[in-house]
Amino acid sequence: MRLSDRAQWALAAVFCGALLIAPAVWNGFPLLQYDTGGYLARWYEGTLVPSRAVVYGLMLNAGTSLAFWPVLILQAGLTIWVLALTLRLHGFGRPLPLVVTITLLSVISTLPWLTAILLTDIFSGLGVLGFYLVLMQGEKLTGRERTGLIILIAVSAATHSATIAVLLILCVCAVPLWISGRIPSKRFGNGILALALGAAMVFAANALVTRQLAWTPGGFALSFGRMLQDGIVKRYLDDHCPNPKLRLCAYKDQLPDDADVWFWGSPLFDKLGRFAGMDDEMEAIALGSLRDYPFLQIQTATVATIRQLLSVHTGEGVINSVWHTYRIIERYTPQLAPAMHAARQQKGEFSFTAINRLQYPVALMAMALLPIIVLLGFRQILPKYIGELAATCGLALLGNAFICGTLSNPHDRYGARLIWIGVFAALIGLFALANRLGSRADIT
Repeated sequence: MRLSDRAQWALAAVFCGALLIAPAVWNGFPLLQYDTGGYLARWYEGTLVPSRAVVYGLMLNAGTSLAFWPVLILQAGLTIWVLALTLRLHGFGRPLPLVVTITLLSVISTLPWLTAILLTDIFSGLGVLGFYLVLMQGEKLTGRERTGLIILIAVSAATHSATIAVLLILCVCAVPLWISGRIPSKRFGNGILALALGAAMVFAANALVTRQLAWTPGGFALSFGRMLQDGIVKRYLDDHCPNPKLRLCAYKDQLPDDADVWFWGSPLFDKLGRFAGMDDEMEAIALGSLRDYPFLQIQTATVATIRQLLSVHTGEGVINSVWHTYRIIERYTPQLAPAMHAARQQKGEFSFTAINRLQYPVALMAMALLPIIVLLGFRQILPKYIGELAATCGLALLGNAFICGTLSNPHDRYGARLIWIGVFAALIGLFALANRLGSRADIT
C-alpha cells in the first residue's frame, strides 16, 4: 500500500472513529444504561447474575484507569474494521465508501449510540457480520483477517447469550449450504470453531471470577418474565394452586403484569430472594406452562416475535435514572463518579424523539428492502454475494426477534442493537444497484 493510500485510510479511520464515539464526547462521559453497572460489578462481587457477561465486565474493568474511553475506542475501531472489510469484499474497498457509509449510518441508524455506550450491544451486529464473512467470504480473506474475525466472533458470542443464540441459528441455516458444497468444510469449521471458542470464553471468565465452571444464568427467568407479562403465569398459578412447592401461590394475585417491574422494581421479588431464591420455581412454572398451554404459547410467542421485530427505536435506557449503575461506579470506581455525574446524560439532556422520527422509518424501510435485495441477488440483477449478505442480516433480525421476543420480552433495545446491520446491508445493495445502473448508462 502506497504512503498516500495509508494516509487516506488513516484519515478515514480517524474521521469515522470520531463519528462513532461522538455521542459520548458530547456527553462528556461514556453513555450508561441500566445494565452497565451489572457488567462492571462482576469482577468486584465475584458472582454471576442473569445476562451480565463476565467477559464484557472484564473489558470494562480494563478501561477504568482512563474512564472507560479505551472501551469505546475499541468498540469503534472494531466496527470500522468490520465495515471496511465487508465493503471491500463487496466491491467498495476504498476510504471514500467507508466514510460515506459510516457517515450515513451515524445519521440514519442507531450505530453511534451502540459504539458510544458501555454495553455489549455493538457486538451483536459485529458478530453477525463477522460470521457471514468467515462462512460466505472466507476465500477472500487473508489469514490474519480470518483469525481476527474468528476471535471477534468468539468475543461477541461470549458477551451475551442472545448473541450466541443468533449465531447458532445462522449456523443451522448454513448447514444445507455446507452439505451442498456451497460452503466448504474448512469455512464451516471456522464458524464452529469461533462459536466453540466463545463458549469456552464464557466458562473461563466465569470460573476466573466465581471459581466455578458455570454458564451465565438467565434463560428460564427471562422466559418466565415474558409469560408473566402475557398472563400465562397467572393462569398457571390459578390452575395449580394451592401447591406447597410453589411459593408464588400465596402471592398470585399480587404479581405485576410487567416483567421489568417484577425483576427490577418489585418488593415481592426482593422478598422471595430475587433470582437466587426464585430461579428454580420460575423454571418450573415456565416449563410447566409450555407443557400445559402449547397453543397459547405459540400464539403469544408469535405476537412477541412480531412485536420485537418492529421494536427498533433508538435510545432505550439512555436516561438519567440508572441508579444501580451510578451506585456501582460510586462504590467500585469512585474516582470516576465526579465525571459521571457531570455528564449531560445525568442532567437529563438527552432526547431521542427527533432522532427516532428519522431512524425508525429508515429501520423499517431497510427491513423491507432486504428481501428485495435477496431476490435481486438470486436473479443476478445484483451480485449474488450481496443477496447473501442481505439474507444473512434478514435471518439474524428474525432470529433475534424470536429469541428476544419469545424467550425474554420485546424491547426496543434488543431490536436496535441489531437493526443497523440491516440498514448497512440495504446501503450496500443500493450502492451496487447505483453502480449497475451507472454502468448501463455509460454503455448506452
